[in-house]
Amino acid sequence: MSNTEKHSHFKLYKPYGYLSQFINNQNKRRNKKLLTSIIKTPKNLMAIGRLDEKSEGLLLLTTDGKISEFIRSSKVDKEYYAMVDGLITSKEIDKLKQGVEISVDGKPYTTKPCEASLLVLPSNIHKRFVRDKKHGPTSWLSITLNEGKFRQVRKMTASLNFPTLRLIRVRIGDIKIDNMQPGDVEEINITL
Repeated sequence: MSNTEKHSHFKLYKPYGYLSQFINNQNKRRNKKLLTSIIKTPKNLMAIGRLDEKSEGLLLLTTDGKISEFIRSSKVDKEYYAMVDGLITSKEIDKLKQGVEISVDGKPYTTKPCEASLLVLPSNIHKRFVRDKKHGPTSWLSITLNEGKFRQVRKMTASLNFPTLRLIRVRIGDIKIDNMQPGDVEEINITL
């Protein structure tokens, strides 16, 4: 793409059950839900970072590799809302803030300090059934990171014996999910 060509940028609410990609490179299961069923891709459109298949929320798309590299860097915070199994206490939240040990590529890794707090899920966030209340209480957390290891939030809460039941990315830098619903796409401006 030449320097004179205009780049395209979008924010997307990636629904639960979708891969954060346009092409399925897996040989095992070919029936995965891809982003192409949500957005018809301009040439060279790429997802900035990933959300795993069971995670949902804000996913940025761009045709600009420099923007992608910057947003994936540690200079840009990413905020997640996590529903965890059980009633988490301030003691565990303090551990998250300080950094916890998780496994990355089969090796121990201590996460960087982050922001974490208990949360009452805002009313603008899409409601999705996760499990019946008879299976026990749950808690909602807000966790803001500036690093992004594979399945990091899930590993962090699991390390404290509070498995993540639902994970929603709600903010990347200054870009927020706002009132978007699963599958919504908006064209946006992003500049460095």
